[in-house]
Amino acid sequence: MVGRQKTYLTPRYYLDNFRYVLDFVKRLYGSLLNDAEWDFVHRFEQLGLDAQCLYVRLSNRKGLFFRVNKLQYNEITDLPAAVGELITAGFIERLSTHHEIMGEDVLSVFTKPELMELLPLEPEEIKPLSKEKKETVVRYALHELDFGETVTSLTTHETVVKMNFEAEGMMIKYLFFGNRSGSMTEFVVRDLGMVNFERYDESKLTARFRTRKEVEDKLLISLTSEEFYDLKEAETSAEDIYNWFLNWNETRPELTEIAIPGYQKLVCRVGGYLERQKLPDQALAVYELSDRVPARERRVRLLFRNGSVDEALALCDEIAVNPLNAEERYFANDFREKILSAGEKKRTRKATTRFLSDAESVNIPAAYRHHVEAGVMNYYLEQDYDAAFTENYPWRGLFGLIFWDIIYDANVSAIHHPLQRAPSDFYLPDFYVKREDLLKKRLTELATKDDWRRHTGRMFNAKYGITNVLVDWSDELLTLVQRMIDLLDVEQLRLILLEMSRNLREHTRGFPDLLIWNEQGRYEFVEVKSPTDHLGPQQLHWLEFFQTIGVHGKVVRVIWEL
Repeated sequence: MVGRQKTYLTPRYYLDNFRYVLDFVKRLYGSLLNDAEWDFVHRFEQLGLDAQCLYVRLSNRKGLFFRVNKLQYNEITDLPAAVGELITAGFIERLSTHHEIMGEDVLSVFTKPELMELLPLEPEEIKPLSKEKKETVVRYALHELDFGETVTSLTTHETVVKMNFEAEGMMIKYLFFGNRSGSMTEFVVRDLGMVNFERYDESKLTARFRTRKEVEDKLLISLTSEEFYDLKEAETSAEDIYNWFLNWNETRPELTEIAIPGYQKLVCRVGGYLERQKLPDQALAVYELSDRVPARERRVRLLFRNGSVDEALALCDEIAVNPLNAEERYFANDFREKILSAGEKKRTRKATTRFLSDAESVNIPAAYRHHVEAGVMNYYLEQDYDAAFTENYPWRGLFGLIFWDIIYDANVSAIHHPLQRAPSDFYLPDFYVKREDLLKKRLTELATKDDWRRHTGRMFNAKYGITNVLVDWSDELLTLVQRMIDLLDVEQLRLILLEMSRNLREHTRGFPDLLIWNEQGRYEFVEVKSPTDHLGPQQLHWLEFFQTIGVHGKVVRVIWEL
């Protein structure tokens, strides 16, 4: 096999990428930038080449404080001059006493031996601290030593600088990527050929944010989520976190629509944390702020637990009328039955349990305990069936290949930058709503199995290796996809893909583990369950959906042969 040709980055690749981001943001979001952000852009553009390089280098690194004598970049011809220019232009500043509030960040750039040597410690302080970890030394320095003396001691030996314009630089990147997780390393993985992105006509890329408030609302939720994580990491008490969140929620602005999904996700995360910390009343109060999965289910359980039976029943009925996913649909009926039968000796069984108990069973050698699907596959191979591991893999791949151009259609206004791995509405109801006509038209155009084979084969060969949120590339993918096309009717394939498209977050999972088939055209999608495994609601959803449309699927319960 011929190896991939090695790709080399230009010496100032990172500056080229940052300038590209700046130009992109100016073009799409120029009207949303505030005065401080425009000032940052203009002042950066006036910097010399070396100073621009150094600032971008530092902005791509972790932390705000840097030791100048530790900086070494071969492409920067005069590093001291670049440092001086950045200081003069206000892009970095020397360490001083007014950085005390960030003292931990300052000291973190030094090793413990360096701190022991450089901190203004008395002889009697050195010996006990030398036995402690760095974290203890830092804490001691911040609480027991004068910060001014610490700064003087450190800067006497070397220059320490702090990055400025961190908020403005962060906003530029946030506007480009549309989220806090986006990173400039995405350009690197693309340029090195590690990830291949779909190619777009950049004139068709649209702004994700229409107003400054949309930007600030979505960013607020991201920053609050990060603060919640930091509070947990700092081992803040659960009661304090509860009070912090309620206070924040009472003072937050009315959110624009783009920020609502993130807000509801945050609510569920906080509620789940409080529940795990044994604060059910506080968790219930938080869950009541959201109707997102799993907030309603958790509210029902907590209401029932605290004796609010009528409220729990009413919420079960509400969920049953409009379930957001399979978990809610089955839960509403199962838990309602549990509530109504409370106090009776009769034990209720969940829908998933009933379905599993009615399934056929097979005897499998106990040697397969840790590879149960392989054991069942071997069972069917011995009965002259062919078999393949499937689960979600070929179904996601089939959807991605059939609808590739519709998923990544820039005309739908859901592609906002050239490194985007999925449309911004991919996991929202909008995905189906905006594309319903396109999806149904494509399925109508593919009238025969030959049409399906040709289309999937053409897309597989044309797009192989390009990142797609649903397609995990391998040589066996096309074989599996076309095997399913051979076995199922065209109308069955259409109905399954349409069902997936209505809720891509939920309906791209839960498919059976195996596909078995023989030369006579008999086939089954098989969900494998070990004696200790349970059937999930999404798995039951697909098994029942398969039954409804005539696709052969079943559950097989494994009994171990000793």
